[in-house]
Amino acid sequence: MWTPLQRQPGAGLSSLHPASQRVGGDELPVALIERARSAEVPDRLQRHCEACKLGAYRAAHRTSDRQRHVRTQLSVREALVQTRARYISLIGAVLRREGLRVASGSAASFVRRVAKLALPGQLKPEIAPLLAVFVSVDRQLVWIDTRLEHLARTDETVERLCTAPSVGPVTAAAFSSTVDDPRRFKSAHQVEAYLGLTPSEWSSGEKQSKGHITKAGNTRMRKLLVQVAVSILRLRSPRTEALRKWATGIAVRRGKKIAIVALARRMAGVLFAMMRDRTCYLQPALLAPAAQVA
Repeated sequence: MWTPLQRQPGAGLSSLHPASQRVGGDELPVALIERARSAEVPDRLQRHCEACKLGAYRAAHRTSDRQRHVRTQLSVREALVQTRARYISLIGAVLRREGLRVASGSAASFVRRVAKLALPGQLKPEIAPLLAVFVSVDRQLVWIDTRLEHLARTDETVERLCTAPSVGPVTAAAFSSTVDDPRRFKSAHQVEAYLGLTPSEWSSGEKQSKGHITKAGNTRMRKLLVQVAVSILRLRSPRTEALRKWATGIAVRRGKKIAIVALARRMAGVLFAMMRDRTCYLQPALLAPAAQVA
């Protein structure tokens, strides 16, 4: 999306609303726009204008208003999850210092598990503020998760993405808000590169050398896709038999960590195809032996 600027005869570059700003009838990227401090256009900006007319700059995508709000909800949820995890670690460390250990379980049952311990009288008031904040954070998390579940039921795209294995409302909403408009990507490989799941490359002459993944793009989305890959390998559902056999073949040759990243990259392509074609998840057929080795 171009953000234009307007130049008026005999005046500098005016700072108008982005929707009404132009330079000589041509639009310019917002990153190149500077407020003119004199009546003459600086030579540097003039060169940028000429480069824009020649097509040297590409348009940048602006996320839709709806998806920006979804991203905000996901960011708030991520902050709350991290806060809850820090409080669990802190309370657990305080109790271990006194020789007490909290039984394992989910984060939602943490307060109940702490209440079952025989805490000394002095220790109770020390961790009481932490438990009070923990309960409040957990209540807000439940509220946000409820909103995301409602989004999964009302948004057709998110609902379709939830049909993929190990993909829940959080992952589906995150992927939909990250891609936003699938038409801006020519292929699934572009989406995989956009999410930073493709190997980095250092090539010189005839020598080709690939390294770790680039880790470009949305970090939260990349982590969620890795979690989906780990879940697929652990749950061993009949729906994911083909995907697991493909990833297992990679794990034998390259190692489990590389196989998880490869499966996360493949799931990114699958979810993109579901968005682009507006289809639900279809269980893929078992790969042929030759395809599994490739």
